[in-house]
Amino acid sequence: MNISKLLFLKSFLIFSMAMVISLEMNAQEIPTYSLQEMVQRAKDRSPAALRAKTRRENRYWQYRLFRSNYNPQLRLTGTIPQFYQEFNNITQPDGSIEFIEVKQNLMDVGLGLEQVIAPTGGVVSVNTSTNRFDNFLANPGDPQTRYSGVPVNVALQQPLFAYNPYKWDKKIEPLLYEESKREYVQEMEELSIYVTQMYFDYLIAQVNYDIASVNLKNTKDIFEVEKKRNEIGVTPEDDLLQVELQVLTAQQEMAEAQLALENAAFTMNSFIGLNQSSRLNLLSPTDIPDLEVDVEQAIQLAFQNRSEVVTFDRQKIEAEANVAQARGQRFQAQLNASYGYNNAAFNFTDIYNNPNTQALVSLGLSVPILDWGRNKARMSQAMANQELINYTVEQERITFEQEIFTKVKNFLMIKDRLNVTQVSADVAQRRYDIALQRYQTGNVTITNLNIAQNEKDANKRAFYSSLRDYWVAYYELRSLTLYDFENEQLLYIPEEAD
Repeated sequence: MNISKLLFLKSFLIFSMAMVISLEMNAQEIPTYSLQEMVQRAKDRSPAALRAKTRRENRYWQYRLFRSNYNPQLRLTGTIPQFYQEFNNITQPDGSIEFIEVKQNLMDVGLGLEQVIAPTGGVVSVNTSTNRFDNFLANPGDPQTRYSGVPVNVALQQPLFAYNPYKWDKKIEPLLYEESKREYVQEMEELSIYVTQMYFDYLIAQVNYDIASVNLKNTKDIFEVEKKRNEIGVTPEDDLLQVELQVLTAQQEMAEAQLALENAAFTMNSFIGLNQSSRLNLLSPTDIPDLEVDVEQAIQLAFQNRSEVVTFDRQKIEAEANVAQARGQRFQAQLNASYGYNNAAFNFTDIYNNPNTQALVSLGLSVPILDWGRNKARMSQAMANQELINYTVEQERITFEQEIFTKVKNFLMIKDRLNVTQVSADVAQRRYDIALQRYQTGNVTITNLNIAQNEKDANKRAFYSSLRDYWVAYYELRSLTLYDFENEQLLYIPEEAD
């Protein structure tokens, strides 16, 4: 009797624990996402979005580095100290050599303010410097320390007839930065396309799983009905076996749908940064915005907003810069000029009293006399490349415009097809419901019911396939134009992007 009570108590505890676990699992709500929410989540948290943000930040700092090249640069230079102790061989007036010990220290420090002259490519600077020399082996009575310095000096370094990188960088670097800002918005929209494809991979797997579940349940119910009819002699044995095979097929389709759903969930969770085992419930985005997209408007928006348009201009300017660089290598000339004051004294403060004038002007030349056609070949190559780039850019403009035209037409066609598939899916579902009711009353054969079921499933899948094509085309259109047609607003505004 006691053993019976123990067995009963053990069974009761196991049953209670199972109920608690079941209640906890049911209490965990499966998160539900719409397409727009999933796209926004991917833009905010996905590794792909974070990589795009990092690239944008890197390009921003590269642009800041470029801008700093045109600002004044204050530089401090010096050697503190330069001490040396050695024997030097000193040539005497009679030609003999004496080895004399030296023990000296030299210190120098300079401060200079430099400014690039962007239009000419030169550099102007204002400098000051001080030197101190210590001779630790000076003769008694001789000064051990001496000073020299340049209180102020203004210098100019100006290349003549040379390639000016500062001039061309001021044209090219802002375009590169502008491209990077637009490319970031484009990457976010391309990310929307990819997420939409994954979203529908999961959603269609979810739809197929629901179809397989309903079909398995209905097939089992039909099998039970046919078994009863077989027992009273209404359904032949071969028809009953056919229905049993349909049950087995439905079970196999159910297993395949379950596996496809798990794979789609794994891919989605990995991309957007959710737990691998997280279950999702995705809403069907059947609320289609009523958009009327004009081809000419789309082309105009694309040429206004896309980074490719900036790229076209940049490539042409870079080709011009290469020609200018080739032209500047034909011969080289450098003008150096400086004017200031310098002095030397035994005391530091004395170098600033009545300093002497310090001036320098030099002009260096490097002109090839015989180069065997090297400069001509360099110039011809640069000009040929410029011509090639111009032709390539024009062809890319035409291809770009053609792509936009095709995408807009494709979007409008998919929109019309979506309406047809939606009506077809509703009609097929109503036909199947009626056929199932008539089958239950014995007015429709199992063959006709199977045909109605297959048409119902095929039309439902066709509808979701069209729905997928619509939303992918919708985000492709946004990406190509950087324009939100639904809310009628730009996705990229240069003033705000800065």
